[in-house]
Amino acid sequence: MALDLLISPMISLKIFFIFKLLYPVTAIVGGRYWSADIGIGVPMLTAKEKPPINVVGDVGGRIAIIVDDIIDDVETFVACASMLKDRGAYKIYAMATHGLLSSDAPRLLEESTIDEIVVTNSVSHEVQKLQCHKIKTVDISVLISEAIRRIHNQESMSYLFRNITMED
Repeated sequence: MALDLLISPMISLKIFFIFKLLYPVTAIVGGRYWSADIGIGVPMLTAKEKPPINVVGDVGGRIAIIVDDIIDDVETFVACASMLKDRGAYKIYAMATHGLLSSDAPRLLEESTIDEIVVTNSVSHEVQKLQCHKIKTVDISVLISEAIRRIHNQESMSYLFRNITMED
């Protein structure tokens, strides 16, 4: 039996949240893929080759949230947002843990159809924020320092995720 094996080392297949106005969008945004084609006619992907972006379902009149681990080279985010807007998405948000935003990323994001980009302060991006007003930062310094303290004192890490309040 033929089988195609698709491995994503950075977990780049994104599943977006569903609430009243949010719609599930599945898109491959920023990761690198390797595919072992064993004969079912699916084209083989080589290292760092990205498959095409697809939107499954109707996003018309809904809010789409694009989630990834790192925002660096933003062309794929911009293309994904453009496709979502063309298909009728009401608002488009991009979220990532690390906002590297190198080269001309701030300019591309400012000109894009993305309404807001939310990143953590794991990487300094103050200069990029001056170039693009859409970039918002979530401070994780307290979380990281508490995690380091807990690891050093051999305390439970699960406490950090069980006791989250609205102030956090």
